[in-house]
Amino acid sequence: MRAVVQRVSEASVVADGTETGRIGPGLVVLLGVTHDDDAALARRTADKVAGLRILRDEQSVVEASGSVLVVSQFTLYGDVRKGRRPTWTAAAPGPVAEPLYDAFCAALRAHGLDVETGVFGADMQVSLVNDGPTTLLVDL
Repeated sequence: MRAVVQRVSEASVVADGTETGRIGPGLVVLLGVTHDDDAALARRTADKVAGLRILRDEQSVVEASGSVLVVSQFTLYGDVRKGRRPTWTAAAPGPVAEPLYDAFCAALRAHGLDVETGVFGADMQVSLVNDGPTTLLVDL
């Protein structure tokens, strides 16, 4: 499981012309799932994200009562080492990835966080104001 975590002052996601998620200060998480990921890894990754002290005054999103916008992004497992056309073989297929995406979001909610989401597998437009900018790659 791979997550790109960005500290934001605000963010939103639109799928098929409809806004599906909007947050104020908090984190945007772009989440990719690979073939050997499991529910335990989804929980560990969510715990790591929830506890990262990257908000203002070195607070975690839990301590700051912030929000999280989670967007599925299989392209995080794109391989561009050969040629100019990425290969997506490392990305888990939807039937494997979607339940793990849901488990990740549920684990964040278990921390008491307000979690907004995109639409799994949809073509989405994500808007955000990166605060800092602060962007981390979480790859457990």
